[in-house]
Amino acid sequence: MKTLLSKSIIVGLLATLAGLTPEFATISSSSGAQAASGILLLAHGGSKKKWNKDVDALAAQVRKTMPVQVAFGMADKITLQAAIDRLTQQGVREIVAVPLFISSHSSLIECERYLLGLRAKAPADLAMFAGMHHHSVGHMGMSSDDPAADLTTPVKCPVPIHMTSAIDHSPLVAQILLSRAERLSKNPRRETVVLVAHGPDSDEENQKWLVDMSILADTMRRSSQFKRIEALTLRDDAPEPIRSRATAQLRATVERADRQDNRVLVVPLLISYGGIEKGIKKRLAGLKYVMSRQGLLPDARMAEWVLQQAQGSLNSTSQPERRRSSVQRSDVRPELQQRGRLVLMRRSSGLAEIPARSPQLIP
Repeated sequence: MKTLLSKSIIVGLLATLAGLTPEFATISSSSGAQAASGILLLAHGGSKKKWNKDVDALAAQVRKTMPVQVAFGMADKITLQAAIDRLTQQGVREIVAVPLFISSHSSLIECERYLLGLRAKAPADLAMFAGMHHHSVGHMGMSSDDPAADLTTPVKCPVPIHMTSAIDHSPLVAQILLSRAERLSKNPRRETVVLVAHGPDSDEENQKWLVDMSILADTMRRSSQFKRIEALTLRDDAPEPIRSRATAQLRATVERADRQDNRVLVVPLLISYGGIEKGIKKRLAGLKYVMSRQGLLPDARMAEWVLQQAQGSLNSTSQPERRRSSVQRSDVRPELQQRGRLVLMRRSSGLAEIPARSPQLIP
């Protein structure tokens, strides 16, 4: 008993010095003991085996520090419930859902929130996503009378659930993107970096994506000497006229940089490569550029991002409030938000992108 007590005191002191929450310290120090909190890693899932393997490898890294289960799928209640059940069977007393998605601004994220019991009203797109997974009900031997077979109702969970933001404008992800560009670079002062993301259907959501991407670009710009860093979305799932406009904008950006005698470095803002990167190459056929060979995964820093998101949620929610579900969004420096909007205003008015500045550390 004395030995266990002394270990507990030591862990608590170390956690205090490191700035960790008691819950995070319990997780970090537990070996077989009941963990206080666990991570529900929400992932889209890919048609290519490599995409899912990259996510599984990420989860394996996170699991060295904290219990984690992956729920693949697009607002798939069945995979969400199964992952939650696995976590509660491990004895976790609280769950933090971390969306491994590029942006928080999508109907898919809102559907995930509803299914986790973090939103009162079901989003309009939930029925569409439920229809995509309806075949799973029969495969699992459920009858239509089974409440669990209704894929439009929230999951059942005996412990509190919280949900963090997606990647959005994460400074850590900006570092990863910068390292992808630097790997391609030969002379940054004569190079234009083009960040390319999948993007949403909605114009309103797309503007929010672009604001976050502009903040990522600004963070990268402040730590590099690249002449320009631009950010665009493909909007692959939008109606054809919108896709065509997005393609025209992407090609025009690359062609303009080439006319200015700048080498073009295309850096896809994708979780992992699973097919979208081929679409980028198709859209840029005939143009001069080089493209990163990988998305954000695999990269050990993404495990750090997942843990940061989880710990941030635990830190920002006090113990008495843990009974309430909450969604935590990363804080954004107001001046960076303003810069993101200014970039979009400059684009819409035909003005040039913000030029590169001398490299400096972000305060």
